[in-house]
Amino acid sequence: MTEYTLPKVWQWEEENAKKGGNRPTAGNRFEQKLPVGEAPFQLYSLGTPNGIKVAIMFEELKELGVEGADYDLYAIDIGKGDQFGSEFVTINPNSKIPALVDQSQSPRLEVFESGSILLYLAEKFEQLIPTDIHGRTETLNWLFWQMGAGPYVGGGFGHFFAYAPEPLKYPIDRFTMETKRQLDLLDKTLEERPYIAGDSYSIADIAIWSWYGLLALGKLYKGSYEFLNIDEYPHFLEWSHRIAERPGVQKGLEVEYQPLGE
Repeated sequence: MTEYTLPKVWQWEEENAKKGGNRPTAGNRFEQKLPVGEAPFQLYSLGTPNGIKVAIMFEELKELGVEGADYDLYAIDIGKGDQFGSEFVTINPNSKIPALVDQSQSPRLEVFESGSILLYLAEKFEQLIPTDIHGRTETLNWLFWQMGAGPYVGGGFGHFFAYAPEPLKYPIDRFTMETKRQLDLLDKTLEERPYIAGDSYSIADIAIWSWYGLLALGKLYKGSYEFLNIDEYPHFLEWSHRIAERPGVQKGLEVEYQPLGE
């Protein structure tokens, strides 16, 4: 195992940027012209757990017969650094997917962070979020829970379990414990009700399924189903499979991403 001595002042090792593309600075790195289609919404994303949330949301809205929910979907290749282009950074200064432009508004309205986008669309179309104060608050409780808890699964467990250069016991144990605590929380919650926030399907289910449902279906990290012993969580598993069967979810996963072009 590689020994590490903690320095007094951390210094960035530039060679690391070739692996993940991240740097300790924000802002754009090159000039970029994003394509813009004719649909009311322009979505710039990718098929990652965060990226699929909004495509699923749009497809669910279409299944509900909502008018005005047409969207153009463009692929932001985060491996190539598309998220650091000037026009994408204008939409999302944090350089993360997904990012959305509502060009039915004047001036156009830019929305970033997947939870914020889900909430914006739910409120705009008055769908997939309860209107009563108790149901709405419970839905937002769980939506914000996912936004705060998800990084432990992705950047924590997923990174050290699947992507780190070498297996390290301490971080794997730390993030596995937290991931299993979260799965136990979801299982106990879904033992009492059919959906995350209550009796109806909502943006909370979309946000949480996109991470935890994919994890339950073994589609995030190879070997994680057995490693995490997902069979311990039967109510969570049943919910994961049930949500996966929704036409809107299936269409959201299968939607075609248009290339950015030259």
